[in-house]
Formats: sequence, C-alpha cells, structure tokens
Amino acid sequence: MATEAPAHGGYLDILRAPHAARLLAGTLVGRLPNGTGPIAMTLFVRDQGGSYTLAGGLIAAYGVANAVGQPLLGRAVDLKGQPRVQLPAAVLSALGMALFALTGIGHLALAYAAVVVAGLFTPPLEGGLRALWPSVLGREDRVHRAYALDAVAQEVMFTVGPLLVTLLVALRSPAAALLVINVLGVLGALAVVLSEPSRAWRSAAREAHWLGALRSPGLLALLGSFFFVGLALGSITVAAVAYADDRGTPSVYGWLMAALGLGALAGGVLYGARQWSGAPERRLRVLVGLLAVCYLPLMLTPGPVAMTGLSVLSGVFLAPALACAFIVVDRHAPSGTVTEAFSWLVTTFGVGAALGSAVAGPAIELAGTVAGFAVAGAGGLVAFLVLLATGRVLTVPQVAEGAVRHAVAETVPSAVHTEKNTH
Repeated sequence: MATEAPAHGGYLDILRAPHAARLLAGTLVGRLPNGTGPIAMTLFVRDQGGSYTLAGGLIAAYGVANAVGQPLLGRAVDLKGQPRVQLPAAVLSALGMALFALTGIGHLALAYAAVVVAGLFTPPLEGGLRALWPSVLGREDRVHRAYALDAVAQEVMFTVGPLLVTLLVALRSPAAALLVINVLGVLGALAVVLSEPSRAWRSAAREAHWLGALRSPGLLALLGSFFFVGLALGSITVAAVAYADDRGTPSVYGWLMAALGLGALAGGVLYGARQWSGAPERRLRVLVGLLAVCYLPLMLTPGPVAMTGLSVLSGVFLAPALACAFIVVDRHAPSGTVTEAFSWLVTTFGVGAALGSAVAGPAIELAGTVAGFAVAGAGGLVAFLVLLATGRVLTVPQVAEGAVRHAVAETVPSAVHTEKNTH
C-alpha cells in the first residue's frame, strides 16, 4: 500500500538535512572512477593502439579485483570506521589507475597489475553512504526515501559520467581523462570522510564469524536474486549493440541506453515520492516481478522508436527494486556488518552484469539479437523465482541478538540513534 508523501517529506527534505547533500554529492563524485572505468579504459587502450580484446581483458581484471575488494573493504569499514579505510583505499585506487595512464600498455604485466590495484582498492563509498543515512536522517521513512534518492542519483551518475569522460578526451586525451576522473574520485571520498557523520560513525558490535554478513540466509537469498537482475541488465547492454548493428544505425544504441536510464530515473523518482506500508520483502517480490515482465517485450525488437519506448519501460522498475533491496539488506544484515552487506550487493550485482554481457554475446552469435534480449528476460524471471523460492527466509529478518543498531556514536550531537525495524 502506498500514500503520497507529504510535501515536507520529499526529496528536498532529505537534501536539506544537515550533511545529507554533501554526503550524497561526495559519494557520487567519489564513485566516478568506478562508474566510468570501463569506457575510460577502452578509450585509453584504443588510443594506445591496443585491441578491443586487450581492453576487454583489462576491464575484466579491473572488474574481478573490484568484486573481490568491495566486501573485504566493507568489512574493514565496519571494523575500523570509514575515514581509516575509505580515504586510503581511494588514494591507492587512484594511484593504480594513474600508473596505468602514465605507463600505458607497453608492459602488459604492469598494466594488468595497475588496473588490479585500482579495482581492488576501490572504496566502498556506496555501502558507506547507506550505513550513514540512519544517523543523518533519523526517521525510518526518511531513510527509505534516501535509498530511493540514492538509486536515482546512480542513474544520473551513469549518464553524466560517460559524457564527462568523452568531454575530457575531446579537450585533452584519454590518459588525461583517466587522471582527472581519479583525482575527482579522491576529492569525493575526502569530502565524505571529513564530514562529521562519517568521522563519528561506528558500526554496531558484531559477532566474530568468518562468513561475516554472508551468514544471514535472507541476505544470501537477496544476493542470489540480484545476481540475476545484474545478469539481465548486462545482457541488455550487449543486445542493444547488436540491435543497433542490425538497423545499421550505431546511434540507436545510445538512444536505447539513455531510454533505459530515463525509465529508471522516472521510476525511482515516483517510488521515492510515496510512503510505502507493509513488509519491504513482499514489496520487493512485486517490484522484481514487474521488472522481469518489462524485460520480456524487448524480444519483440520492433523499430527504433518503439524499441526506445520499450527500453524506457524496461527501466521503470529498476531503481525502485534497488531502493527496496537496500531496505531489505539493512533488515537482514547481521549486527555490525551493514557496510559489508551493502558492498556484497554491489559486488553481486556487478558480477551478474559482467556474466550477462559474456553470455549475451555467444547467444547473439548463435541465434541473433532476439536471443540476447531473451537472456535479459530469462535473468529477470529467475531473479523473481529466487525471491519466491526463498520467501520463508526473507519473511523475518535474521538479525543478531537485541536487534538494535546504533548508527553513530553518542558523541555526535545531531545524530539520531535508530532501532532496526524487525517486524
């Protein structure tokens, strides 16, 4: 059930809260290197005379290292605090990419080592921001709306980021683009960790366990579902290229991706503008089910205008599903593992997207463009089925004893201690 959010409870209310705008902006800027890494690396490798195969290999190495590093750094944040992990990681990641930009592809071992360092030490700013929202915003409804705003802001970043890289390449060079983007990333991380909420934030007490956040059955169910959501999204990006090639109009690809982002942006704005009642786990099943249904019409592959409309439709439930997933992660993450848990969601989604891209290519070569979009439809349906099959473990959050999470230390005057919703 949903009701219209009151005027004072909208996005402006979130951004007017002390520190909120700074934290959101700093996190988005800090994530630019990761969000624009594949396109910037591809342009740089091609400018150096390297092949697309080499670019793909370097991007894959960067992605795998990132997938390994995110949950490990997230766990370190939960144990050591944000400033002691986020800023050093951002600097090391930037230095790795700077080494790659300055030495090029002449020595492949060095190039691969550099991008692995850059990926491995990418700071978990995304998970860190979501861990900070309760202490900054206090009320549960405001935190939930902030998750929706976060999902919307991601769509803006993934639209503006590539444009910024393209502009820097046009003004200077791909190497300069890599350097500037990573300097901006460090500055974004710096803006976050110097803020009062980040400096004062402490994770709740955690039970020593080698599995960390992954000991929660509910979290594992969610990660399993969103692996396939990522797979669907990754396959769409490849299938859209094939569709554009079939039509003989490369620019169509850009329109399809922009339409997908526009749909997600609109869906996220509308989702966050309403107050939702009922268990978020049940709502998530509905949202992922609708997301899967909206992927299926892409297999019709109509003309470019209609296909652009279908792309908008396919994106509408993406941001709402992500925003709702953030709530579910927070409810199911064991005490003291919230940053790690959010980082696992980022990692799982990214690995799924990479696999989707890898699977869609052969599918298109064997059976045509429709098969590429069929991979997306299948991924969406499996994501929905995973949530249905694991409904029992998702019904009641598996939380640690006490079920209380203090989002920030009492030394912060403006912080509000929040109790985790366990119903």
